[in-house]
Amino acid sequence: QLQLAESGGDLVQPGGTLRLSCTGSGIRLEQWATAWFRQAPGKEPEAILCKSRDGMGRDETTYYVDSVKGRFTISRDNAINTLYLQMSGLEPEDTGVYYCASDFFASCPQRRVIRKGDFGVWGQGTQVTVSS
Repeated sequence: QLQLAESGGDLVQPGGTLRLSCTGSGIRLEQWATAWFRQAPGKEPEAILCKSRDGMGRDETTYYVDSVKGRFTISRDNAINTLYLQMSGLEPEDTGVYYCASDFFASCPQRRVIRKGDFGVWGQGTQVTVSS
């Protein structure tokens, strides 16, 4: 069974940091394109950034939200099949449920924003609240 599980969400003050984890079961995160989506209250999930491998086998990250550039990064620990979203300089606008999503056939295109339907395996989400 293919599963993803997020963890690490919390209540944090503006300017704070947080690291979210996404652990795969039955999925090789090292080989599958994996994205982080954020769903703000009352809105549809929005793609934030995506990690994949290029044609040369090198990791690359594609950002889909300009406001997180320089603040959010993705890293991966292949030994435990876990992808991390490191967030710093958190703002109230970053509040939402964060999902990781993966798919063997997906990619992280640079010329269009990825959509929810591009990824077939989703985690249950983890809540991030940025508030003083």
